[in-house]
Amino acid sequence: MRLPHRTVETPVFMPVGTAGTVKAVPQDVLETLGAEIILGNTYHLYLRPGHEAIRRMGGLHRFISWPGAMLTDSGGFQVYSLAQLRKVTDDGVRFRSHLDGSSHFFTPEHSMDVQIALGADIAMAFDECTEYPAERERARESLRLTMAWAQRSLDHFRSHQHETPWQAEFPDQRQSLFGIVQGGTYMDLRRESAERLVELDFDGYAIGGLSVGEPRHLTLEVISEVLPLLPRDKPRYVMGVGYPDEIEQYARLGVDMMDCVLPTRAARHGLLFTSEGRMNIKNRQYAEDQNPPDLACGCMVCRRYSRAYLRHLMQASEPLAATLNTIHNLAYYLGIMHRVRASLAAEG
Repeated sequence: MRLPHRTVETPVFMPVGTAGTVKAVPQDVLETLGAEIILGNTYHLYLRPGHEAIRRMGGLHRFISWPGAMLTDSGGFQVYSLAQLRKVTDDGVRFRSHLDGSSHFFTPEHSMDVQIALGADIAMAFDECTEYPAERERARESLRLTMAWAQRSLDHFRSHQHETPWQAEFPDQRQSLFGIVQGGTYMDLRRESAERLVELDFDGYAIGGLSVGEPRHLTLEVISEVLPLLPRDKPRYVMGVGYPDEIEQYARLGVDMMDCVLPTRAARHGLLFTSEGRMNIKNRQYAEDQNPPDLACGCMVCRRYSRAYLRHLMQASEPLAATLNTIHNLAYYLGIMHRVRASLAAEG
């Protein structure tokens, strides 16, 4: 993907940086790990420090000192995750801030304005993420909203996409907008969503509404159903997945982009992903284990630190525990994608 701030090799895993940071990991370390593109969260950045403040400071890249590529979500996932704090209408979604209870109204047009101000290389259309399980009529109504909001997002975006904070720096480049396929676990609704979005001619396409509690076989079924309907010459993105074996499987199916909070969130709770499976570093068995976390890993953590030390940091509630665990998990995830890219290149 040739984006304004970087050309990104695909398939790619994107670390999640919700509030302008991949939790516990400095940006220079992300570069060393080989992260090419990270995520920012529109809803959270809108609330704090505010998109206009970020625009005045030159956009999100400059604000967080990140030279690589970046994608912002639309705020649509918060329609799902903050169900107790919002009201959905045809016009948009009224949120009550989880920070101070203040009221805010998100429309597709407002989501575009916020994402243009943030200035990520890729913005996402405003959608409604369907929960699981959802009755068919609920999924149908959610799809109706998502498709109407996709058209409104696209119309507004095309009128304002050259207003990003970095436009003068990259005069020949522009921000991209991806549409999001919804429809719950109903394959006919998923097909309808995909086909209608392709007709709108977005810059790329995402499969949303997954990893919301559905069984894994349904996740795979939705991806397998939708992926062939999306253009092969545009990026195809599955949102919010997944475990290491899943991201490898989906990449080999033809998925170009994936993101998930799992490697960072799990790390903060002491769960490490290794070549031998998942490791709870808090377990007593590692108290005097001088081996590296993963004998097959060459990341900066495994080259230097022992399981015993990482366990001690967790037991002592030292902030460094989150940093070292997260670095290892991200290295493991990014390493999977590196190996898949090499394998696919070798296969021709």
